[in-house]
Amino acid sequence: MTKHTPAERPPGRPAHAADPAADSNATSNAVSKVASKVVNKVASKVVNKVVNKVTSKAAGNAADNAAGTAPARKRGAAAVDLRIYSAVVNAVMGHKLPPGTRLGEAEFCELYGVSRTTVRKALQRLAHEHIVVLRPNRGAVVASPSPQEARDVFTARRAIEREIVPLVIRNITPASIGRIRAALDAEEQARRSGDRTAWIRLGGEFHLLMAELAGNAVLQRFMVELVSRSSLIIAVYENPGAPMCGNHEHHDLLALIERGDVKGATALIEHHLAEIEARLHLGTPERKLSLAEALGGL
Repeated sequence: MTKHTPAERPPGRPAHAADPAADSNATSNAVSKVASKVVNKVASKVVNKVVNKVTSKAAGNAADNAAGTAPARKRGAAAVDLRIYSAVVNAVMGHKLPPGTRLGEAEFCELYGVSRTTVRKALQRLAHEHIVVLRPNRGAVVASPSPQEARDVFTARRAIEREIVPLVIRNITPASIGRIRAALDAEEQARRSGDRTAWIRLGGEFHLLMAELAGNAVLQRFMVELVSRSSLIIAVYENPGAPMCGNHEHHDLLALIERGDVKGATALIEHHLAEIEARLHLGTPERKLSLAEALGGL
């Protein structure tokens, strides 16, 4: 047999037979190195991101402390904002602030020891709920719904709520019934305690709950405005000496809803709203009080 030197070996023939195991190990080592580099790079980015976030938060806390706990001051301003809002609502609902009463920013600043910015936030919220009117360059006044506006509001409510009630019956669930019963209990408690302001507010919230349970977002938005406006109308034009009637019609409405009586429930809600409108005394408002007199003790 003829032997060939390396120089004479025919082309294409390897010097040694290929080793599959060696090739596999080499490939695995290469992949492992690449994977290790990728993992290290990603881990480094994650660590840096966490460190930067923690450092930024610590710096923000330090700045707040140096500024005298700014978040605490912000919460304090919001609390006063809510106090002003609640005081005005209670005074209007309690017939202490008749329609047209001027709400001067300077008086609020003096009464509550706050800036005009805080006062304006409260007034803007009251205006959004149609309790006050913001007049350009003339300040805010308690809204003055006219007798015709009162009739228009209740006409609109009857038109919308007779569409809401059938939707509530269609979508009613045991959980919904539980929410309605809880609302009725709160309303009854306010009536028994003689809290007229809470009674008016909770009566409106009962109707808003009906709108929510109807499942129609457009009707619900309409109701938010109408209930806010009608609450002011009731507070202004209902005789303050009139007894607070029981909410038996709300209870009767729930019974009809549970029975699925669409016709009966629709007729009852229209009658209920007509009765509320009939109790309004659309006459001349009483003597206006000063802001300090009206808000005294609130």
